[in-house]
Amino acid sequence: MSLYGLINTSAAGMAAQSTALSTVADNIANVSTTGYKRSSTEFSTLVTSSGSGDYQSGGVDTDVRTAISGKSTTTSTTSATDLAVNGNGFFIVSGPSGTPVLTRAGAFVEQADGTLQNAAGYTLLGYPVGTTPSANSYAGLEVVNVGDLAMKAVPSTEGVVTFNLPIGATAVTDTTKLPSNNAADATYTQKTSFTAYNNAGSSVNLDVYYTKTADNEWEVSVYNQADATNGGFPYSSAALVTETLTFDSTTYALSTPTSLSVPVPNGGTLTLDISKSTQLDSAYTFSADVNGNAASAVKSVEISSDGTLSVVYENGSTVAAYTIPLATVASPDNMTVISGNAYLPNQESGSVQIGIAGTNGFGTISDYTLENSDVDLATELTRMIQSQNIYQSNAKVFQTGSDLLKVLVNLNT
Repeated sequence: MSLYGLINTSAAGMAAQSTALSTVADNIANVSTTGYKRSSTEFSTLVTSSGSGDYQSGGVDTDVRTAISGKSTTTSTTSATDLAVNGNGFFIVSGPSGTPVLTRAGAFVEQADGTLQNAAGYTLLGYPVGTTPSANSYAGLEVVNVGDLAMKAVPSTEGVVTFNLPIGATAVTDTTKLPSNNAADATYTQKTSFTAYNNAGSSVNLDVYYTKTADNEWEVSVYNQADATNGGFPYSSAALVTETLTFDSTTYALSTPTSLSVPVPNGGTLTLDISKSTQLDSAYTFSADVNGNAASAVKSVEISSDGTLSVVYENGSTVAAYTIPLATVASPDNMTVISGNAYLPNQESGSVQIGIAGTNGFGTISDYTLENSDVDLATELTRMIQSQNIYQSNAKVFQTGSDLLKVLVNLNT
């Protein structure tokens, strides 16, 4: 029986080293794979019962482990959608079946349909901006699609205008020359222009005239600049709106009105909050913050360290669109490894926990960066030579046992 045990034990040794060589082969093959985590083979003895004066050889068992939580170096790239996690956490992606899985492989490329996929075909998931992540489930996650983010035209409807009118200005007493009469010889104290947007997303420049008419009283008229003659009066159409501004005689703050309603040509009604305006012994000032925008194509995307994906439009504006979360589990090394550098949480790893990058122990996200494979080629080649020698030694033991069996079988011949 001991000869058979010798043969079985050596066969188990060869099988164990075959497993070790397989992990080495996988590691070497993936030495350049983005975000790859190396595997290793751990050995443990198998002992069989032996009697007094008798020894029964046992064997060896193997356990393949993947260092999923291991840290790797990074490499800079030229793509904003090449992402790496600095610290704890994994990107949440989905495969063709739609099942969410975790990965550190962040080489995402925009596809024809606008989604972001890495080299393994997994699609990046995220939350629309403003969504609060569910800490322990994938609820609320959506496929990140930058192709659907082209800016649509939004007409101007509201804004805030703040101005100071110099209290020492000379009043215009000839009412026939007030801007509101649209005469060629109109006289005014101050003029400013600002831009709003109509229903088609076209910009509409509006000329604003302030004219002092009496102590603590001014006239304001707003014209469509496109109707001007040589840049001024007379305009081909009447003023869009004219109001009399009255200032408090003690504080010189604007008393009435506190807002202006301007009908934007081919657009909506633009309501301007002017309540913070003043009439002080100071220079004329004007500032305007008006909503609305023209339609614009997507120029590029930017991803900040907290995972906020912002879209940069051709018109120069930037709008936050998605939040890319990170996920982790209590024991990352126990997750199930699947193809494409992806991992599935299971009972041994613990349930998934989701959060925002840079908070609650999660790492931060770097764009223009990729995480390298953690395989050290020199170490793997050393392991390969060791496994090869051990395999050959086990084969020699197997051959010795086989030769002894032949001797035993041929005793009577």
